[in-house]
Amino acid sequence: MAERFFTSDRLGPGEYQLTGAEAHHLATVRRFGPGDRIALFCGDGNEYAAEVVAVGKKSATLNILSSSAVDRELPFSLVVASALPKGDRADYLIEKLTELGVTRYVPLIATRSVVVPKESVVEKFTRTVVEACKQCGRNRLMAIDSPCKWEEFLARIDLPKRRFVLHTESTKGMLEAGGSSAIAIGPEGGFTQEEVALATEKGWTLASLGARVLRVETATVAAAALVALSSPVA
Repeated sequence: MAERFFTSDRLGPGEYQLTGAEAHHLATVRRFGPGDRIALFCGDGNEYAAEVVAVGKKSATLNILSSSAVDRELPFSLVVASALPKGDRADYLIEKLTELGVTRYVPLIATRSVVVPKESVVEKFTRTVVEACKQCGRNRLMAIDSPCKWEEFLARIDLPKRRFVLHTESTKGMLEAGGSSAIAIGPEGGFTQEEVALATEKGWTLASLGARVLRVETATVAAAALVALSSPVA
């Protein structure tokens, strides 16, 4: 796989000027020069083969040679919502969900949330998504939603029909794969009984990942992996 660089610009055949942090990374960090081949992606699902024409301190001139639709997405929608863990563990969570092919991530605000996310996490996490996509080969970005209160999230009508709430006290059995799904994971103290009751009233299914109590990021990544890697059909 050629070295990959991201741009939010729309791309097409011909000359293209790459600027900003990606141009700096191409020229200064990776030391690509005229004649070197790279790949660009912009989140539209395509991969663009390009050749470096010239490099400068703040930009790189590229010649886009061709484009191809390279689909590395799951064949179904997977929406994951979770409370946020502290510090760098949140970046780890976003990175791994991107690698697993999750379609959309929603930062949750629950009663026992240790971290109450601000709107600024959208931009921060999107940067993490871009870096993870560069590494894993995805040509579509995992969407990052604005922070959402639990009650508001449960009221959303744009979620897959299969909806699961991970609850450490659930006796309903293990989370199961099965295609398009929405999965919700609470904070380290878990969802309150009132929050669980509200979810069941809204038609959500309680599920578990086993007898052990997992950290937020562990439970979130494990749940996403179980569904993403075990479901062969949409």
